Amino acid sequence: MTKKIEGIIPVMITPFTANGQIDYPGLGRLVEWYIDNGSDALFAVCQSSEMQYLSLEERVELAAFVRQAAAGRVPVIASGHISESLDDQLAELTAIAATGVDGMVLVTNRLDARQEGGSKFIDDLSWLLDRLPKHIPLGLYECPAPYRRLLTDDELTFCAGSGRFVILKDVSCDLETVKRRVALTRGTPLAIVNANAAIAYDAMKAGSRGFTGVFTNFHPDLYKWLMTEDAGHPALADELSVYLALSAMAEPMGYPKLAKFYHQRLGTFSCTDSRAVTFDIHEKFWALDALIDKIVEGTEHYRRRVAHTRASYPAPISGTASSRSYR
Repeated sequence: MTKKIEGIIPVMITPFTANGQIDYPGLGRLVEWYIDNGSDALFAVCQSSEMQYLSLEERVELAAFVRQAAAGRVPVIASGHISESLDDQLAELTAIAATGVDGMVLVTNRLDARQEGGSKFIDDLSWLLDRLPKHIPLGLYECPAPYRRLLTDDELTFCAGSGRFVILKDVSCDLETVKRRVALTRGTPLAIVNANAAIAYDAMKAGSRGFTGVFTNFHPDLYKWLMTEDAGHPALADELSVYLALSAMAEPMGYPKLAKFYHQRLGTFSCTDSRAVTFDIHEKFWALDALIDKIVEGTEHYRRRVAHTRASYPAPISGTASSRSYR
């Protein structure tokens, strides 16, 4: 049976060692942190993972490692196709599929990569669908890099009707678009999962089946509470949704290195190096430490408040989560 791929889905960051290699022990601890903090699935090998800066070998190894570390506790999905030519994309996706991940995510801007328009998106997609393994559930990702390519209603309807797709990571950042897409895909296997923090709560109430924005790297447990417990505490849910939206405004301040700095503070891993963000974020963004302090303070404040709403809710894990040995 296909696992449901919805709910709170962190877009995973990739820790590196000081000599530029993937830090697999740190990545293992990060997987534990995500799961201990309420994540329903993990999105490995995505833009937050710096996939455009990883070799194909690294992308494949990353997907395989996260799948192994998750050990079936939550589904693992992965993208990793960054090339322009369809032949190269097919090779990339086939290699990712061979890792045994629970879902493979197609990047919308790689289909019709030259922005020719017309039927090119569906033509390219159909070419890939004919050649990709039929057993693996597929997703769609409106990745902002190298450019944001939103699906048209006709393209979304085609994908939903194919029966092959189980999730769209919606990057429209527009509540009315989310509502329309929820209606278009109703009764199909395709779940619309919003990625924008500003509309996260309203999108959930409108039928978005979760959240997969970048601040799942900071407080996925608070998004989980918002998604699952809001009905009994509407005033707190409204207040929390404002805090989450405002916290996420820090994203332009050097993300994903920003999230790595946060996890360095938690002790998840020690190095904040990023291939995508090579400048010193503290030098460029003044008072960054003070801002992170406030985000941490607010996160702990709301964790205490939501903990009072249900005594049986598992306590969130603020630091590293496991002493398990990773390579």
